[in-house]
Amino acid sequence: MTQLEELLADWIPRQRWFAGKGAPVETVTIEAEHPLVCGDPGLRVLVVDVGQRGSISRYQVLLGLRPVGTLRDELAHAAIGVCRFGGAPRTVYDASHDPELTALLLDRLAQGDGGETDAPRAAGGEPRPSSAGPAPAVRFRRLSGITVRTGQRSLVLKGEQSNTSLVYGEDYVLKAFRRLWPGLNPDLELTAALADSPYVARPYAWIEADVGKDGAAVPTTLAMLQEYMRSATDGWVLAATSVRDLYANPGVSPAEAGGDFAGEAERLGAATAAVHRALARELPTDVLTPRALRELASSMLERLRLATTEVPELAPYAGVLRSAYEAFARVDEPLPIQRVHGDYHLGQVVRTDSGWVLLDFEGEPAAPVEERQRPSSPLRDVAGMLRSFDYAARYQLVGSASAAELAPSARAWAQRNRDAFSSGYAFGGGIDPEKHQTVLRAFEYDKAVYEVLYEAHNRPSWLRIPLDSIAALAA
Repeated sequence: MTQLEELLADWIPRQRWFAGKGAPVETVTIEAEHPLVCGDPGLRVLVVDVGQRGSISRYQVLLGLRPVGTLRDELAHAAIGVCRFGGAPRTVYDASHDPELTALLLDRLAQGDGGETDAPRAAGGEPRPSSAGPAPAVRFRRLSGITVRTGQRSLVLKGEQSNTSLVYGEDYVLKAFRRLWPGLNPDLELTAALADSPYVARPYAWIEADVGKDGAAVPTTLAMLQEYMRSATDGWVLAATSVRDLYANPGVSPAEAGGDFAGEAERLGAATAAVHRALARELPTDVLTPRALRELASSMLERLRLATTEVPELAPYAGVLRSAYEAFARVDEPLPIQRVHGDYHLGQVVRTDSGWVLLDFEGEPAAPVEERQRPSSPLRDVAGMLRSFDYAARYQLVGSASAAELAPSARAWAQRNRDAFSSGYAFGGGIDPEKHQTVLRAFEYDKAVYEVLYEAHNRPSWLRIPLDSIAALAA
């Protein structure tokens, strides 16, 4: 490994967005290095291949370079190390934390030097620049008719799990995708398709570069710029506050508690249905035939088998889960499918002054882009949100001495908000969840099995949350 690769091999596994925690890093190779700013300070985009357990994952690193001894104190936490560039030692660091350099990204996005384009689509080709000529290695593209204001200082948002988001003033947020898969990121594709919807943060521009796949160079989304919802409150925070209000008044029903969330849950259901209807208008739809549905049920059964082997605590519920998947396999009518959010929960929505807004249409970052682009039943998103209500109700009881006493309140809160969301979704024009319980339950159980595996690997103390939810659903 080069000196820089050695530094990255130590630094990358310690980052919050690194997806390979728990497995040893075997190799680190810089696949591509794209200079954006030369001189001091310098700025480069790195595509870094990380090898673990015989497979390779790609990550994006925005690399800053400054002469040794000149890194400002407020950037010390972003330092990666010291290595030689151009014959001289340089301090290298995570430039996403450097407002001086990230301001240049906003400038380039405002210029749109990769071309002004229509909304990008995964099918039918890549975005079309408005002017001819050879494409630069890193392209800064802007949606047609968009003006981006510059001169705003950036700040890294805290709390991101898999990406890094920079807020510019009170206008924009630039999401840099850390885990890279070749192709058009679904977050950009779906948000651009919904650009006129009041239920999404408006997209403005994006950054892309070619990444190799099967011997070809594939335009790949590095980052996207969209509206910053400055007055927004996270849906998970609102739901958690409602649950705390309920727990502070033992014996009071969720409907009578001061922070009843059911009205918001119903409005969120209607907003979700509106987004699904818009996606069905803007992007291709299909139906899942009974045969394809049986294949999907088989994949759920296989996931259950693997999960039961890894997590013995799931075994007592395996029979109930298996029966639900087998009932799903017997559904004999075509199931409508379309593009959906793909990773839908309360942390992916925000409440603004005007209503609910859906964020992060990226899907599961650990899955290849082509897998995330596959159509699915909108009930998959509904199931994800229903599972999120269960989590919001139960997580505050983990380790609590009052867990047994408050468990009935948790179940009542979750059920009230699940019902409200489902009603709002049906009223908003979505598939009525009450009329498709066999399909919905299969998706919800499949999500719960995924959660069992996740908690067993990452938060063992939370394992009872999905297990208790499965038990409640089976009752």
